[in-house]
This record gives sequence, C-alpha cells and structure tokens, in this order.
Amino acid sequence: MTETNQMDALLRRAVAVDRAANELRRGRAVLIADASGAAVVAAAETITADLLSQLQACGPVDLALTLHRANVLHVRTAGTDPVLIALTARLTAGAIRDLADPTGDLDHPLQGPFTARRDAPPRTASAAIALCKRARLLPAALLATAAARAAPAQQPDAIMLEAEAVLAHPLEAAVSLKRVTAARVPLFDAEQTEVIAFRPADGALEHLAIIIGQPDAAVPVLTRLHSECFTGDLLGSLRCDCGEQLRGAIRQIREAGAGVLLYLAQEGRGIGLINKLRAYRLQDQGFDTIEANERLGFEADERLFQPAAEMLRQLGFERVRLMTNNPEKVAGLERCGIAVTERVPHAFPANNHNEAYLATKKKRSGHYL
Repeated sequence: MTETNQMDALLRRAVAVDRAANELRRGRAVLIADASGAAVVAAAETITADLLSQLQACGPVDLALTLHRANVLHVRTAGTDPVLIALTARLTAGAIRDLADPTGDLDHPLQGPFTARRDAPPRTASAAIALCKRARLLPAALLATAAARAAPAQQPDAIMLEAEAVLAHPLEAAVSLKRVTAARVPLFDAEQTEVIAFRPADGALEHLAIIIGQPDAAVPVLTRLHSECFTGDLLGSLRCDCGEQLRGAIRQIREAGAGVLLYLAQEGRGIGLINKLRAYRLQDQGFDTIEANERLGFEADERLFQPAAEMLRQLGFERVRLMTNNPEKVAGLERCGIAVTERVPHAFPANNHNEAYLATKKKRSGHYL
C-alpha cells in the first residue's frame, strides 16, 4: 500500500469512527464488526424503549459495563474488562439508563443482583465502550450479537465499522494532527503571543498551542500542558485549581521570556464536560475525585499525551522544561518521545472549595502539592 493510500485509509477510518460516535449521541445504533462476527451497538445513556426493541429483534442483547462500574454495582465478575451482563425482562430502557448513570445510585441502591458472563468479552464490546467514550457519553453500551452477514441486513442504514478501527482511533487521531491556522493574540498577561490551532483528521475538536515570546528550540522550552476546563478557565470555578494554573502559567512563561502552553481538548481529564458535571454531583455525595470518575465507569485519568507530543514535534520542540505537579505528565510525555529535562513546580494555594480535591491528587495520584 502506498503512503497516499495508507493515509486515505486512515482518514476513512477516522471519519467512520467520528460519524459512529455522533450516531450514538443521537440515540441511534451502529454496527461494529470483528473477526468473529458483528454486533448492533447502542449507548446505554441514550437508549429508548423503541431502540431497545430493535436491538432485541437482532439477537441476544448484553449490557457492557467497564469493570470499574461493574464493581460499584457489586456485579460478580471474572475480572474481565469490559463486563457483559445478559439482558433480562426487568432491565427496561429506563433501568439500563439508571445502571449506566451513578448519580442516582443512592436513590435506588438495590439494583442487583447481576451476574456477568464468564467468557472473555469480544473485541466488539471493548470497541463499543471506547466508542461511547469517544462520543463523550457514559461508558456503557448495549450489544446485540449477530452473524457477520446478518447484522447489516437487520440494520441496513446503520454505520458499520471495524472494532480495531475504534480501538486504534485515539492514537491515530493524535498522529493525524495538522496545523490549521495561526494568529497573533495579545493576552492580558503576555502581549507577545501567537495561538496556533491543530486539528485531527476526523474533524474533532482542535488543540491549541499558545506560543509566548520567541522560544528557542535549541534549548529545552518552558512548557505547560493544560487540559481545557470550561468551569475553571472560563467561569472561575473554585472547585479546581485549573483557572489559576492557566493564568499563572501564562504569567510565568512571560516572566521567563518565552515558552509554550498547549491548551488540550481533554475536558475533565478526558471524560468531557457533561461527565465532569456528573463527577461533581458524586463528589457532593461524598466521593473523592478519583472515586467519582471510577463510579462513572472511567479511569481516574483518561487523558492521552500523544497529541501534546505531536504538537511539540511539529513546533520543533523535542526537549521541554515541564510546568506540572503531576508525575504522570512527565512520564507520559517521555513515553511519547519528548525529553523532559526538568519538572518546574506549578502549585497554587487551596481554597475552601478545592482543598479536598487537591488533597486527593496529592495522596492518591502522587501530585507534588
């Protein structure tokens, strides 16, 4: 396969994943295939009675949950991830939505007992969960298994894609980033600033590189990786330290003379704004930030560092002095081929609203706070 043909194939895969994710958000089914067959897939968060009936007409239906969420629901599992639960008559569309969304767990605590399938889940199940995450929905899906030839006939207008395309998508999207445009944008704390936009091949949200001054690629560049935070960056939320970190990094880079701030489209440590708000509701119920993410079915941190590494390389920076309190950011960038020559502390005082959040990051995630 020529390089052009390979790029065309990757683009088609990326676009198919993006379209399928949007179908799940709209409450529609998609087809995911692997070597053993195909599954008609719908998101648990957007399931309706009509869509559930359509799935049941296609074949046996399973509810796929992450192991984190299954453990919260006290499902007896074999330790596989994801966990598959056979649908029963009492699992109506409303009950399925309740199982996927932990914000109502305290309102109906006795949902089980549930028993998971003991055999290893198919790749289609892993891909279904990954596609829900890509759609910024709760990571829970319904799968109606069918023979590879039968599934398209049962859902003739549904988008069909390969499980491996979904599972490979996060990395492929990162390495497909291309510079789109740039403009001079004087900032309140750093007037000599340029903003450069990078867009992935699937047309998803852009990442931004904020270049302050004229950093020299011949020496390690002062760098901050900042995941977007609508509530903290824009609204001034006191529940986190994101707004202070953003504005403080801009000031510190300006004072140092030059540097780079990468503003990454990874809201809520990669789970999306709506799920971050759900996590806040769980924190109000007494769970810490890590417990909240895991009760939702996510990892404690879903972020990837490949997009940041790709942006830095395209900007000509292979070595950085990284402004962070998070040891995983250092390790993550280095795994992606960027040398971190120094960790530059970047901490701010706690307030009454975020002191427990910061304490959790220090105690459970090993942040230098």
